[in-house]
Amino acid sequence: PKHTAASRLRLSGLCFLLQILNILLFAVFVRYSQESSPGRCPPQLNCSRRNQGSGFQQPRFQDVHIQVLLSFGLLVAFLGCYGPSSAAISILIIAFAIQWAVLIQGFFFSFLNGKIYVGAQSMVSADFCTSAVLISTGAVLGRVNPVQMLLLALLEVILGTLNEYILLSLMGVSDSGRSLTVHTFGAYFGLMVSRVLYQPHKDKRKREELQDMGHQTDVFAVVGTIYVWIFWPSFTSTTSVHGNAESWAVLNSYFSLVASTIATFIISPVLYEESTPWMVLIQHATLAGVAVMGMAGEMLVTPFGALITGFLAGLISPLGFRFFSPVLHSRLHIQDTCGVHNIHGLPGILGALLGTLLTLLATADTYGDRLDLVFPLVAQGSRTVTDQAFIQLSALPLTLLLAVLGGCLTGEL
Repeated sequence: PKHTAASRLRLSGLCFLLQILNILLFAVFVRYSQESSPGRCPPQLNCSRRNQGSGFQQPRFQDVHIQVLLSFGLLVAFLGCYGPSSAAISILIIAFAIQWAVLIQGFFFSFLNGKIYVGAQSMVSADFCTSAVLISTGAVLGRVNPVQMLLLALLEVILGTLNEYILLSLMGVSDSGRSLTVHTFGAYFGLMVSRVLYQPHKDKRKREELQDMGHQTDVFAVVGTIYVWIFWPSFTSTTSVHGNAESWAVLNSYFSLVASTIATFIISPVLYEESTPWMVLIQHATLAGVAVMGMAGEMLVTPFGALITGFLAGLISPLGFRFFSPVLHSRLHIQDTCGVHNIHGLPGILGALLGTLLTLLATADTYGDRLDLVFPLVAQGSRTVTDQAFIQLSALPLTLLLAVLGGCLTGEL
C-alpha cells in the first residue's frame, strides 16, 4: 500500500530524532578503550565478556556482521510480496539497534568514571543484541510499520541488555552462544508483541499470503542457508573462551547443523506431500540446529552429542510449523509470521536445558584447564556443580518472564 505524506514524514522524523539522540549520547559518554587491545575490557569494569583479552580478530568480527545482515536479514525477508521492503527495513533496524545497543550495553557493562569505553568486542556484543531484535521483528513482520519496528528496537535493546546483565554478570550464567539472551529472549519477546497486536481480519489475510511461498522466497532461503552454513559457527563461538572451547564451539555447531539438515529431509516428506523439503524449511532447520548450540557449544565434549542435539532440533522445527504454529494462532491468538517460535524459541529452550545437563557433568576430568574458563566459580570452589546447574536452569524461566513482560509492554505502547 502507498504511504501518505504524513506517514513518510513520521518515519523520517523519528529516524532524525533517534539519530540526533545517539550522536549526542555518543558525544557525551562514549570513548574508545585506551587498553592496548581494542577489544579488551579494562580490569576495573564489571564485564561479562570472557574473551576481552583476545584482541581485534578481524575475520571473526566480520563473520558476526555478515550473520546479522544476511542470515537474520534474509529470514525476515520471508514473504514474497514483502521481501525487498522487509530487507530494507531490517537494515534500518540494524543501523539503529547497533548504535543504541553500544550505548545501553555500555551503561551496564563498561561504564567507568562517567564514560563508556568501547572496543571491537562492544560492536560484537551490539550485534548479538541486534540479532535478538531481528528475531522479534520476524514474529510481527507484515503487521507493523517501520515506525513501530523502530520503537520495538528501542525498548527491546534496553530490556534485552537488562536480561543479559542479570544472567551473565549477576548470576554468572554460561551462555556464550546466546541460546537464552538472543534466541529465546528475541523469539518470545516478539511473540508477545504479536499477541498484543492480534487482529483477526488482518491476520487471516497474512495467513493466506504465507501459503504463497514463491520463487522469490526460495531465492532468499537459498542465500540465507548458504550464509548460515559458512558463517554461523563463527557467530556462535565469537564470545567463547579461547583454547579448546573455541574450536569445540565451532565443531559442535557444524555437527549440529548437518544433523538438523538431515532430520528435515527425514521428517518433511512425512508431514507434507512433497518428497523434497521446501528450501525455506531447510533454512529453518539449519537455523534451529545452530541455535540449539548457543549455550552447549563450548560444553559438549563429544561429537556424537552435537549430532544427536542437532537431529532433535531439525525434527522440532518442521514439527513446530506443522502442529505448534496452528495452535499458537487458534488458541493463543499469536500469528508468528516467520515462525521464530520454531526456529529460535524452542531450539533456544532445548539448548538451555542441554546446557544445564552438561553443567552437571562438568568436572576437572572432563573439562581439564577449560573448567576455569567456562565455569570459573566452580573451578575456584565458590560454587558446586549442582549450584551452577541450578543457576543455569533458573536463567530459563527468568528470561521467559522478562521476554513476556517486555513484549506485552512494548505491544501495548
